[in-house]
Order: sequence, then C-alpha cells, then structure tokens
Amino acid sequence: MNLSMKWLADYVDCGVSVKEFCAGMTMSGSKVETYETEGDAVKNVIVGKLVSITPHENSDHLQVCQVDVGGDAPIQIVTGAQNIVEGALVPVAMIGADLPGGVHIKKGKLRGVESNGMLCSLGELGLTKHDFPYAIEDGIFLIEEDCKPGQDIHEAIGLNDTSVEFEITSNRPDCLSVVGLAREAAVTFGKPLNLKAPEFHGSEDKLSDSLSVAVENAQLCPRYIAGMVKNVKIGPSPRWMRERLRASGVRPINNLVDITNYVMLEYGQPMHAFDQRYVKDGKIVVRNAKDGETITTLDGQERQLSPEMLIIADAEKPIAVAGVMGGEYSGIMDDTNTVIFESAYFEPVQVRRTAKKLGMRTDASARYEKGLDPDGCQRTLKRAMELVELLGAGEPVAEFIEVDNRTAKPAEIPFDPDWINRFLGTEISREEMVKTLESLDIQVKGDVCVSPSFRIDLERPADIAEEVARIYGYNNIPSTVIRGVAEAQLT
Repeated sequence: MNLSMKWLADYVDCGVSVKEFCAGMTMSGSKVETYETEGDAVKNVIVGKLVSITPHENSDHLQVCQVDVGGDAPIQIVTGAQNIVEGALVPVAMIGADLPGGVHIKKGKLRGVESNGMLCSLGELGLTKHDFPYAIEDGIFLIEEDCKPGQDIHEAIGLNDTSVEFEITSNRPDCLSVVGLAREAAVTFGKPLNLKAPEFHGSEDKLSDSLSVAVENAQLCPRYIAGMVKNVKIGPSPRWMRERLRASGVRPINNLVDITNYVMLEYGQPMHAFDQRYVKDGKIVVRNAKDGETITTLDGQERQLSPEMLIIADAEKPIAVAGVMGGEYSGIMDDTNTVIFESAYFEPVQVRRTAKKLGMRTDASARYEKGLDPDGCQRTLKRAMELVELLGAGEPVAEFIEVDNRTAKPAEIPFDPDWINRFLGTEISREEMVKTLESLDIQVKGDVCVSPSFRIDLERPADIAEEVARIYGYNNIPSTVIRGVAEAQLT
C-alpha cells in the first residue's frame, strides 16, 4: 500500500518528519518498507517563459529561444521542438540540472549557437499525458498551471508529494486504505482524526423505476448496493486527484474511472461502474455462473466460467466477475451517459478461488480476498457520489437500491486488564487501556470489548492485549525471563 502524505494530511496532522512518521508507524504495527519523494531525479529544473523565438541561422529545424527564468536577464536556449509559442510557460533544465535516466545538462553549442539549458517534455520529467492530459507526448510541455518564471518545477506542477510504502499483513485489510492508515497514524502520534461522513444531494429520480437488483446467493454476497449517475460528463480529473492517484501508484484515466479508484484507495472498498446501455433490461443479478458461460473481461481476454464462481449478470449474460473484474462492455467510454455504481461485500474465499482459477489477480480481488468491512459499502458509495458532484462529472440519483442479508454480529471479546498486564509483563492502568482501545474504535463495555466491523482480526483476549501493547510501545515493555514449569519424568 502506497500512502500519499498529502492525502494523509486531509485526515490527520501528525506533526513529524517523514522519517519520524515511518519509524513511529512501524513501531505501532504498520510496517514501512520505504518512502519516496516524487521528482527526486529532477534537480535544478524551473519554470521559464518564452520571451522570443527566432529561427536558427545554420539550421532549418532548430530555433533559438530567449527564456525568462526569473533572473535579471533572459537566458538563451536552442531547441528543435516545433510546438513552442512565445509567451508560453515551459520547464527549463538549467545548467547542471539532472533528469530521470541519468541525464545531466551541460552548457553547449548547437550548430555554433550557444545554448544554456534545455526545454523539457513530459517524458523528460518522468511524466506522461495521464498526469497532464492537456499536454502532448512528443513536444515541449507547455505548462497551463498557475505558476511564474523562476519557480521550482516541483512546486509549480505538484511534483512534490511523498509516498510511503507499507507492508500490510493479510490480517489487517482495513489498513489497505488511506482512512485506515490515517486512523493508525492518529492513534500512534496522539493526534485527532478528521473523518467526516460523505454527503451528496442527488436528484429525486426514482432509481427503482429503471433498475432492479436481485441476489441469488446471499452467502457469497451478503450485501449489494447500487446507485446511478445520469448525464455523465467524461473528462480529465482535476490535478489534485491525478496527483494523489499517481503518488499511490495508480494511473489516472478519466473522472469516472478515477473516482472509483480514488474511493478504493481512500476507503479500501473496491467499486465498479457499469455503463447502463450494456445492462440488459436494467436488471442486475448476482448469481453463480452457469455451465458453459463465458465472459470477455475488461482486459480483452475471454474467460471460461464455472458454476462455483460468483458473477454479476444482466437479464441475459455475465457482465462482471464478482470482486475480480468487469466485463468488456461494462467499462466507462467517452460517450457513456448513465452509470451504475456497484458497492458490495463478496465472500473472501470465493473471490480468491475465482481469481486464482481464472489466472487474474486485480487490485479489487486482492482487497476482497482479505475480507472487507461490510458496513463500509454504503459509506463508499456515498463518497463516490459526493466526488461526482464535486467534480461536476454527472447528476447522482439520491436513491440507492440495497440488498442486505448480513447475519454476522460484531465480535465480543473478554476484557480483563489484570490478565493483560500479566500476559504482557506490564503495569498499565485500566483507564489507559480503555483510552487506547477506544481510540482504535474498540468499544469497552464493562468486561467486554466490542470489535469494530472493519477489524476482522480481533477474536480473542490475546488480540486485545496486542492492541494495548503496540500503542503503549513494545519498546516500553520491560524484558522478562521466560517462566514455565519443567517436570521430570521417570522412565
């Protein structure tokens, strides 16, 4: 899990350096593998403004540019790019600059004319058109951001986020999300968690008039929620969203697809978006596949389905493999007008077996197979609708269609502070234990701890002791000699 530190700051202000953050999170149980700051390979690149462009006297394809880089006088740079225009803002690699791939910029001459730097393309900065959709791939990057000559390029185009890579163990799927790691960070550093319930307005259209949902296998799909967005406007996502997706290792595509990926990273709950045109008769049926059924998935591969696999179907055919990947015609296209959002809980073992048998492991299946929070489905869908309104990407319908067959109840675990202290070899007060547990959303009711729905790993008293120990600090627990009783046996 790659965590954007800018994104984390929306939820908690840890007030520490990135090194202190990594050390603290590792000590409290969220192991950090490494961290990386975007644009580290880009050095001494600033924003320049093209003051004038004149033809090179000894070449029919080179141009001589006078570039304002915020100093007392413009600098001269020779380039072969043909897409530049006077007045444009461009990235300028100054003399001594470093670029990805080991490129180092030196002072030189091109066809006898002095050149004091280089104008950069997206690729030369380690970026792609997905990062800046208005730019072109094979020319100089003409910057449309609000910046000025002389400004460092990292700050000017948002190439300055720090991404922290966590190794999340299989028993903590709640930490495969920004919110989950923010919750851990808030407790680790004793800071408040700024977590708000998503809200959206939505239209008063009656969704049930145009869509129906039936779940035929409630054991493999205890909860399924569908929502709809009308009058969809497909386009690029705003820069802040593209930046966060990039820092999390996800390529931006378009606003609707980016919203589903953004919400998956933020809340840990995968979502899928169906183009309503390809949902036959407006019917969604969650069922097991039939003998001989096939589906062509979004990656263009035809997959042979078998009866133990759970699928999402319309009135006629499979349109998605539940928890793994959507079908070929379920994706979002440039002319999509109406979208159906899916937020569901699929049984983990079934998802893992299906993904393995089909030979396809996706970001969605990797999360589903670890076990998600069934209470998070509606919150996730509301967040997606909130983002649709925020981005102006369409008109959400306020009504959801929900099938809820959940029977599981929150785990209740005995709470005995004296036993925990004997188990850990500590002398932590009951009050301090309760404060720690409640900061982790574990309710303490008398001599019982009630596990939150997102903590599927809490089952027994030793698990509660571990929660106390990791927040108290393993390094604060005194060393003790192993105690036991050895019995001699006569033979």
